[in-house]
Amino acid sequence: MSLDELDVDKIWMDGELVDWDDAQIHVLSHVVHYGSGVFEGVRCYDTVDGPAVFRHRDHTERLANSAKTMGIEMEYSVDEIMEATRELIRENDLESCYIRPIVYYGYDKLGLNPEGCPVRTAIAVWPWGAYLGEEAITEGVDTMVSSWRKHHSSQIPTTAKITGAYVNSIMASLEAKGNGYTEAILLDKDGSVSEGPGENIFLVDDDDTIYTTPIDSSILDGVTRRSAIAIAEDLGYDVVEKRISRSELYTADELFFTGTAAEVTPIRSVDDRVIGDGGRGPVTEDVQQTFFEVVNGEREEYHHWLDYL
Repeated sequence: MSLDELDVDKIWMDGELVDWDDAQIHVLSHVVHYGSGVFEGVRCYDTVDGPAVFRHRDHTERLANSAKTMGIEMEYSVDEIMEATRELIRENDLESCYIRPIVYYGYDKLGLNPEGCPVRTAIAVWPWGAYLGEEAITEGVDTMVSSWRKHHSSQIPTTAKITGAYVNSIMASLEAKGNGYTEAILLDKDGSVSEGPGENIFLVDDDDTIYTTPIDSSILDGVTRRSAIAIAEDLGYDVVEKRISRSELYTADELFFTGTAAEVTPIRSVDDRVIGDGGRGPVTEDVQQTFFEVVNGEREEYHHWLDYL
């Protein structure tokens, strides 16, 4: 669905609620030319106790840390951005939505050095279902290992969500879709598995141990990744961070993606090799089902992850 088709009225920009169609920036803004911004992806869920933002503070603190990594001095505090987000969701009368806060260098001058450019802040919210398709939640997705490698943290910080860095993900995603796959899997510079274009990856072996790629595999330490690890350990699974080879993907019993947009999505195949029995395996289903119970407010022990409006 096009963003123009959404029934959303307001966007928060620099402390004010503005009409959706008026939320614009100058074409010579620094961020347009050099990707000099940081952002987050967050979800609000319609829980059994009303709308709640999932791990709101964790996401907003990562936004602040990404800005610090980029040397961007944020005008608004974590608490101020969180409150602005709640206000925006209420103003748009949404019970569930995707949330996109972004902090970026605006319009003043061009040149690689952004000194003197104003720091702008915006937050948008809109309804958004399953990122990789509704059927993907149960049936899984077909993937390919991309010919593009994930950039190393010595080149661009991988623990920060920097707008310009996502060209790497765009190239991998376009390649996968152009070849008839739903999503890509990127390797790191050494040829080990890194992550998806916008997702972390998990592997389940034949004794139900869950493996996931470590930070030094050039991954983003996803909030949903950390949530899945905590949930899996609470369910009694052993979760191990380790470097994963491409061939291990092919022989895995189960694979799944995690991410704010992807949530918990099974991987059905990699490079036309069917994973396990194809579709969603039992361990993936266990973690996925618990995750959705958590975000829907059905697990009291995880209520501290929910920021109710």
